[in-house]
Amino acid sequence: MNTPTTIFSGVEDPRQEWRCLHPLENILFIALATMICNGEDFEDMVIFGEQNYEWLAECLDLSNGIPSHDTFNRVLQRLRPDSLLNSLKEDGQQLLDVVNEKQVILDGKKLRGVSPNQKGNKGLYILSAWVGENNICIGQQKVKNKSNEITAIPELLDSIELAGATVSIDAIGCQREIAQKITQDCDAQYFLSLKKNQRNSYQIVEDAFRFHNPSKFDLMIEEGHGRKEERKCTIISMASLPEEEQLTGWEGLKNIVKIESNRNVKGKESKQVRFYMSSEEISDPKYYNLLARGHWSIENQLHWHLDVTFNEDACRARKDHSAENLNILRKIALQRISRMDDKLSKKKRRYKASMDHNYLISIIS
Repeated sequence: MNTPTTIFSGVEDPRQEWRCLHPLENILFIALATMICNGEDFEDMVIFGEQNYEWLAECLDLSNGIPSHDTFNRVLQRLRPDSLLNSLKEDGQQLLDVVNEKQVILDGKKLRGVSPNQKGNKGLYILSAWVGENNICIGQQKVKNKSNEITAIPELLDSIELAGATVSIDAIGCQREIAQKITQDCDAQYFLSLKKNQRNSYQIVEDAFRFHNPSKFDLMIEEGHGRKEERKCTIISMASLPEEEQLTGWEGLKNIVKIESNRNVKGKESKQVRFYMSSEEISDPKYYNLLARGHWSIENQLHWHLDVTFNEDACRARKDHSAENLNILRKIALQRISRMDDKLSKKKRRYKASMDHNYLISIIS
């Protein structure tokens, strides 16, 4: 059977080789297969290994049996996440050759299980780079505190290839230095959400749309399950504004964008106005409406599935690197499950894989 153990071949083993009973690739493969098959923690990894011993013995060296839950725990505590992260990137590259002309979304998520009794911004945040069109995570960066996401974004940008891509970031990443880095260092475009934390820039953009009402717009309507949302997108080219109304200091800025959303959920209406800045030269409002909608795919297709499908928030592994390494394994499992061409939900695919060896093989081969 063809197995994905090769994607772990470059992971650096933190243990002393002469004291190891179980190869690192075996431990990581069993951990990944457990994640795919509805497992969540170290004890589940042992149970999965014992229940599937004969099948695992066909592709792994199990001369010393199945590792104990303490072994899984110790290895994933000590394993350097940046080494395991390369496996996530390599696994994603099997589907994605380049990010040229793709939307790459940057957003952070707190691993709540790491510090369940702490409130506010304390805890472990993972800043992810997500290609929504392909449902692939191409990189991530550990953030010790939500307020440090600004410093983590440049580090993440440096770690991935972004030439030709459009990088979208929420308001926390709307910084002049980040805009400059994306356009100059990464050879990419930006689509940045602008909120009132950038007081002067926000006021200039708001006034521009107040005094220059664009005639060209795009209206997008989505409805279903008792919910209807209308999003009207208008844009203004910076070149069309008088010099005294120009927004200065933003490298490569070409267009400012306004999206007015009107949402009706079971009879309750809410309205919201959002502004964005873009270095793209495209003058079609529909394009920017799709970018704004596409940005939320990281919440719907990555963060939501980590929480709901993989029950990440309930995980209490928190010592050393264990939480971050388990997060990476979940993302690899999610990517492989997402590749299946059937009508089952991702949660049902995990359940089926736990009972059907052929289905599991088709996911991991």
